[in-house]
Amino acid sequence: MSSDNGRSEDPAGGAPEQLALIRETVRKAKVPRAKPRTWRGAALAKELPVARVLVNKGVLHLDQYFDYAVPEELDTDAQPGVRVRVRFGAGGRNVRGGRREGGGLIDGFLVERLAESDYPGALAALAYVVSPEPVLGPELLTLSRAVADRYAGSLADVLQLAVPPRNGRAESKPSPEPLPPPPVPSAGTWERYAQGPAFLRALAEGGVPRAVWTALPGPHWPEEIARAMAATLASGRGALVVVPDGRTARRVDAALTKLLGEGRHALLTADSGPEKRYREWLAVRRGSVRAVVGTRAAMFAPVDGLGLVAVWDDGDSSHSDDNAPFPHVREVLELRAAHGRCAFLLGGTNCTVEAAQLVESGWALPLRADREQLRIAAPLVRTVGDGELARDGAARAARLPSLAWQTVRDGLRSGPVLVQVPRRGYAPRLACERCREPARCRHCAGPLQAPDQRDLDCAWCGRAETAWHCVACGSNRLRARIVGARRTAEELGRAFPAVPVRTSGRDHILDSVPDAPALVVSTPGAEPVAEGGYAAALLLDGWAMVGRPDLRAGEEALRRWTAAASLVRGQPEGGTVVIVAEPTLRPVQALVRWDPVGHARRELAERAELGFPPVSRMASVTGSPEALAAFLTAAELPPEAEVLGPVPVPGAEPGRPRRPWDAPPGESWERALLRVPPGSGAALAAALKAAQAARMSRGGGAQVRIRVDPPDIG
Repeated sequence: MSSDNGRSEDPAGGAPEQLALIRETVRKAKVPRAKPRTWRGAALAKELPVARVLVNKGVLHLDQYFDYAVPEELDTDAQPGVRVRVRFGAGGRNVRGGRREGGGLIDGFLVERLAESDYPGALAALAYVVSPEPVLGPELLTLSRAVADRYAGSLADVLQLAVPPRNGRAESKPSPEPLPPPPVPSAGTWERYAQGPAFLRALAEGGVPRAVWTALPGPHWPEEIARAMAATLASGRGALVVVPDGRTARRVDAALTKLLGEGRHALLTADSGPEKRYREWLAVRRGSVRAVVGTRAAMFAPVDGLGLVAVWDDGDSSHSDDNAPFPHVREVLELRAAHGRCAFLLGGTNCTVEAAQLVESGWALPLRADREQLRIAAPLVRTVGDGELARDGAARAARLPSLAWQTVRDGLRSGPVLVQVPRRGYAPRLACERCREPARCRHCAGPLQAPDQRDLDCAWCGRAETAWHCVACGSNRLRARIVGARRTAEELGRAFPAVPVRTSGRDHILDSVPDAPALVVSTPGAEPVAEGGYAAALLLDGWAMVGRPDLRAGEEALRRWTAAASLVRGQPEGGTVVIVAEPTLRPVQALVRWDPVGHARRELAERAELGFPPVSRMASVTGSPEALAAFLTAAELPPEAEVLGPVPVPGAEPGRPRRPWDAPPGESWERALLRVPPGSGAALAAALKAAQAARMSRGGGAQVRIRVDPPDIG
């Protein structure tokens, strides 16, 4: 329409008519609805016109590659490793012009380019290339496939964990130029270990040593990790260290920055935010930096020329991923060390049973200090048992024995004192004061708790309780069965009114406290670092940690205790630790002697006799009774496989997020444990994966969850 034809002599009166005419014209016009590109009739790439794509479908029966045609327009960008979008699920009937059409758009990774496809039918074309940035290299793809096979999972699920989500702003910025290798560092505090300097020399000379490192207590281990990484960088190779949480990562980050300066390493943690984390990850992928410090997801970091993989505190539950297929950092780094022929370092102030097995099998060598160095670095550990508590009037009244009170008084003269409490809150569990009957909710029979000083509610359903009375004796008076961190802080605050009291727990975790007299009440794993070390530490309610109905209860209790005691000054400086637990218990004795390696070796020997992990390989299968029975019947398990159970699975506690292996609300699930001897783990994983894939390909049926090497087996 020209401007003359569109002009009206009467603007005020003609405008509504014109608008109506336009609306009517648009209404009558049969404009076809826009469709996404199908590349119908488009020419294909002249060379390597077939793209092999891994589609982002985390289902086992689709755990394979699919071939797509490459349009000539996408030839330059469609390179191996890039993210693409493809059409999936249309079937083979909708074919036009030799190209398959239809289906929904789905993300994927282009794995390789081929000259021809082994698929006899028509191929769909790539929809488009999301970004020309290659993010999936051959080494990462090989590692991800090995992890998927080991844990009976799909490759797509592993890549969801290995490759972070794309951020366009971070991707558009160039990464800095790589720096030359640093000089070989001195041994520093590694001199305290008999084989420490030799381990660093092997790294600096390009060797691939494997070591299980039992670190001495004290503040030096972040610097020792940094020196191991620096020695590896000096050899022209890369280094990767995975730690349990962001607080620990920041300590190693600070030590590495102090030793090497800025720009030589990347910090990969969830605290960084998606854009910064992806920018750091791209710098690693592009080869700008060759050293990485990070939390769990960093175990897949694509470090160029990897020469060292290390994990700190492998017994921490944070190292086990809660997303399918539930890989563990220690196992993934073992795979990287074996496939990539690089050095391996497993370190911690404690020693897990899995670490002891690596030494026992000869796969790794021990890296420990002698007893003389240990006596200098470790604090004095004293115990208070049930007999002393029974004879101590102060202990019966306030839950703390006289020895603990005296230790606190002496410690506060020279610095802060740490108090570890196994529970947070005020009074997490309650009982009748008269007959000691546990206090339970009238609606769901859940345990009653007092999160703060006044309110009383149910830990399961969350309902408030205002008129509780004991069903056994009729009393309406309560006592605390397990006293929480807040109640402990209140009691200590009244006993030492002139001393500040700080708390650290899940809701508010302190990173550090100054070197000044103070009481620091913390739950396990949330202990802040004290500048100069704590003068003393109290480890309360040890029975609550050792008495858990779990195979790893003793090992986990010792790990928590050694982690807290390692923050205390050495015995020559007056550092003292008091643990309130039965002295005859094996974990308590191991703490007194500071012998986590001996405890782990004894645990390993007992598990070998009983056929428990890690000597055997085990998998858990969870689902409804009918679905579980059908799955076990259909699975072609190895002949040596032993089925334990099934047993009922408790549901998720109300008010807490449901874990993947918890029964859904209102459903009754069961769990069976499948156990095989050493050497048959791969066969077990393959059988479970095949059975699950066959079950999913048929469609329908109740859900069945598989977890290889579950961390908690009861």
